[in-house]
Amino acid sequence: MISGGISLTGDLVARPITNASLLAFGAIIASFVGTTGASMLLIRPLLQSNSRRRHVVHTVVFFIFLVSNIGGCLLPIGDPPLFLGYLRGVAFFWTFNLWAQWAFCCAILLFIYFLLDTHFFRKEDPSELWHDEMEKEPLRLSGWINVLWLGAVVACVATISHEREFLDSGWTPFPFLREIVMLILVACSLKTTPQGARKANDFNYAAIFEVAVLFIGIFIAMQVPIEVLRVYGPSLGLRAPWHFFWATGSLSSFLDNAPTYVVFFETARSLTIPPGVDVSATILEPSLLVGISLGAVFMGSMTYIGNGPNFMVKAIAEQSGVNMPSFFGYMAYSCLILVPIFVVLTLIFFR
Repeated sequence: MISGGISLTGDLVARPITNASLLAFGAIIASFVGTTGASMLLIRPLLQSNSRRRHVVHTVVFFIFLVSNIGGCLLPIGDPPLFLGYLRGVAFFWTFNLWAQWAFCCAILLFIYFLLDTHFFRKEDPSELWHDEMEKEPLRLSGWINVLWLGAVVACVATISHEREFLDSGWTPFPFLREIVMLILVACSLKTTPQGARKANDFNYAAIFEVAVLFIGIFIAMQVPIEVLRVYGPSLGLRAPWHFFWATGSLSSFLDNAPTYVVFFETARSLTIPPGVDVSATILEPSLLVGISLGAVFMGSMTYIGNGPNFMVKAIAEQSGVNMPSFFGYMAYSCLILVPIFVVLTLIFFR
């Protein structure tokens, strides 16, 4: 809601370097404004800039890979699974330990995208590219006040918890104070955002509502497999970090990555706790946590339903006239591009 009040408008020339730069920027800010916020902020300017091009599908697909998923792994507010880990005792800034894997995947994906977009750019109609040059407009950002509110949300999440003292002051916040403060910040955003900012951003609840309905159905349908995992998870033979990376990632692709993260988080924690020790007061082995976190965040990009922003970006792109691939058509992209990257990631970082 707050990020929807930040409007980025303009019409850049859709050269490969421009598109790649927007994707890189989105991958950087996703951890700080959330994958949903970064997706809402950047998808429409990206589509507007590419409106004169015939080959746009690959750009939206890589946007989902980078901005809607992988870019959000550096902070708990970046992606819902990491926030659930934070609620279970993971330190707020622990996720910065994932920077090397984040940089590795982002760099490879941006390189592949640049080569692919350069290929398609050469196949575009020269007259359309000429019109694109003539219609360019500089980017303009309105709703700056929301950057302040977003910063306040980050500070709120990092410092307010009913399970620990507030900034070593000796005072412990009461339950749900964090959520109340965040709702107040949303209200401040609605009150202080310039009237035309959300309108200029084409902000509406249609895509969000569509995603909400879809994921209500997913959460209802997934309860049975989740409960099966809770019971039989410890007996699945998962031991090494790469086991948890692929197990968490495989299910995150189809069952939504947030609850899948929780199941494997608890499974991994149960493997490392001696008998008689309070499970709820114990944090799991860091190497296993790396595997679970990366699997949930990175492989949430494997399908449209792996992470909430994926389907939202698809809906917005289709509203803009982009003929997006089907569910399995998208999976053809993700299997051909992402799976080999994740295999290499496993060989390098999970030895």
